[in-house]
Amino acid sequence: MTMLDTGRALRIAIVGAGIGGLTAAAALRKMGGFEVSVYERSIDLGEVGAGLQMGPNAVKVIRALGLEEQFMQLACEPPSRVTLKWDDGTEMSREPFKGRMHATFGAGYQMAHRADVHNLLLSLVPQESIHTGVECVDVQNGKDGAVLRLASGEEIEADVVLGADGIHSVVRTAVFGESKARFTNQICWRLVLPMEEVRKAADKLPASFDGSQYTGWLGPKGHVILYPIRGGESLNIFAGRVSDQWAGEKWAVPSPIDEMLDAYAGWHPGMLYLLSRATETFKWGIHDHDPLDAWVSGRIALLGDAAHPMMPTLAQGAAISIEDGYAIARHLDAHRADPIAALAEYERARLPRAARVQLQARQQFLNNQLTPPPPFLPTDWIYGYDVVTSRLAAD
Repeated sequence: MTMLDTGRALRIAIVGAGIGGLTAAAALRKMGGFEVSVYERSIDLGEVGAGLQMGPNAVKVIRALGLEEQFMQLACEPPSRVTLKWDDGTEMSREPFKGRMHATFGAGYQMAHRADVHNLLLSLVPQESIHTGVECVDVQNGKDGAVLRLASGEEIEADVVLGADGIHSVVRTAVFGESKARFTNQICWRLVLPMEEVRKAADKLPASFDGSQYTGWLGPKGHVILYPIRGGESLNIFAGRVSDQWAGEKWAVPSPIDEMLDAYAGWHPGMLYLLSRATETFKWGIHDHDPLDAWVSGRIALLGDAAHPMMPTLAQGAAISIEDGYAIARHLDAHRADPIAALAEYERARLPRAARVQLQARQQFLNNQLTPPPPFLPTDWIYGYDVVTSRLAAD
């Protein structure tokens, strides 16, 4: 095992215990020879949110981490993808879904609960390596490493600091300065229902909808996406609306059920009935950033939403973060004696891909507002990518 000249393992400090940060921690531990510490501002670990779409590019990382068998017990791959008209529930399109991406890309397209994915990744990182209730306030490159400064006044020295602290990244601001998030004129609600609620509402819903499919209700200035999670026991609902009236960035703001229902007044009564069955729901304003020019400065690197916050239009935010986490571990593993070179190579390999996904997600959102919308932008280049086996150096 190659070590530093001092004979010790590389010390990696990760700021943020979300999906991207935990993927990096899990991958580094799997590769061995790294001393990994994760610093999380929240006191309690856990992922806010609901359903998560895991494309083949993300599932391949789950496989490489040895989690695929457990993941498949918690995930769902709907048999079909269906589009329904917003007001009368008319079936506008239907296409086979299950198995098609696995046949093409070598892994399936799975639906899962964000918390389940988070917990699986957490299972690979020792509890003593994760420090909660710890707020990072600054990070700087030093002579032979990087220094992480905490709100408590404590300073943490590491060979490498990874900023996986989300859209409001303290690490990004400390290294690259303030960068204002862009409100995308989309607000969203997330909720999860027991599948039993769908069965109870069968007489109110179109015959083509039973909750087992990936279903999109498409309407004027909005859409509602529904799909099964947790082995089909629950239905995830993502409701998005075009709006310039609310621009908060926190994604766990409680919202009255009536507020959500008012936003979809006139839509199919069965769909509205499902929304009304929620016991709680959260809303947030969708923000993104223009692609950054750089993710790396010396021994400090960004990943996930800290590097590339994007719209959910392509359902790739978590997937690209998972890719980042595995990629940065591969680069550090390949260049243990020179972490600065490892991070520079990571940036060259990852930044162009993430920037392209960011911009395509933004364009797809704009296309979706057109009547009729143009064909969906190509995504094979996204799903077909394998960060586990790809070349380390960018072409």
